[in-house]
Amino acid sequence: MSSLQSTREAGDLSPGPRRRYKVLVAKMGLDGHDRGAKVVARALRDAGFEVIYTGLRQTPQQVAIAAVQEDVDVIGVSILNGAHFHLMEKLLRHLKELGAEDIPVVLGGTIPVLDVEPLKKLGVRAVFLPGTSLRDIVETVRSLAEEKRRREEGEEP
Repeated sequence: MSSLQSTREAGDLSPGPRRRYKVLVAKMGLDGHDRGAKVVARALRDAGFEVIYTGLRQTPQQVAIAAVQEDVDVIGVSILNGAHFHLMEKLLRHLKELGAEDIPVVLGGTIPVLDVEPLKKLGVRAVFLPGTSLRDIVETVRSLAEEKRRREEGEEP
């Protein structure tokens, strides 16, 4: 498989005027462990996505503003400290305040299985638990980015 072909399948929409899918990978709150976020960011980049990594200790408001400023297709959040409900509620609220509630948000980390469905009801589009394959993460993020682009272009998702 040529590198152009693999890049195109992974998120590069060339040829044409469309840009590659763009993902913001974020670490919010006091969680100082970012190895997993960096591994996922690298996997997305290797799959052809443009990836913006916020670094550690961002606030939900900072993440929402960065996502809007960078015009991202998907936001990926890594949380390992148990504050997932609190931080996701705030992030989703800030996105709505900025008129950017159409940006899909995915969450990964040490999330209890019992919290997955309530997080989805809150508005989180996908939750990746420990052990989720990088391939599954990349495919889910690609699917969400494609869905967002179709909505922006007025097509059915």
